[in-house]
Amino acid sequence: MLLKNDTLEKIRSGEISLVFRRWKRPTVKTGGSLVTRIGLLAIESVEECEVDSIKPAEAKKAGFNSKSELIGQLSDRDGAVYRIKVRYAGEDPRIALRNKARLSKEEFEEVRKKLERMDSSKVFGKWTVQYLELIRDNPEVLAANIADSIGMDKPRFKANVRKLKALGLTESMAVGYRLSPRGKAVLRKLKD
Repeated sequence: MLLKNDTLEKIRSGEISLVFRRWKRPTVKTGGSLVTRIGLLAIESVEECEVDSIKPAEAKKAGFNSKSELIGQLSDRDGAVYRIKVRYAGEDPRIALRNKARLSKEEFEEVRKKLERMDSSKVFGKWTVQYLELIRDNPEVLAANIADSIGMDKPRFKANVRKLKALGLTESMAVGYRLSPRGKAVLRKLKD
């Protein structure tokens, strides 16, 4: 579920607590969470609803001036309408993770095993160390340029980098990526 920066900031401040979406099937679920630019959002409920059942007060809780403004925003897509209750749940847990450069032997082994599992893919083969080195050697370079350098399409490259990011090894920048302090430490230990 993509949310505009302004909407995210209003969720963080508590000004927005509802989001309405028209989907063929929901992309979030009750009790789940969503990592965003501002941090973690808790998805408290996801309910299918009829447009007519939306109350003006709910439109306000979703950041709209009126119900008709909200309905206008929903009318450009196909699918059912969903009412999603959200709240800001704190900082992105990957931030603390990526800044942790001192890993215990057990923590390093856990990361190493996860990288090994990623490398066991029949589709890509061994790729994790290569990606970490590429990002180390090409900080803040367009993802498309790095992907081209290894003969891979950009969407597939970015999907793999997101897997490394989930382990706290990389950071997204305004352009491209860079290794996090944790990523640098892990790469050093992998090369020892």
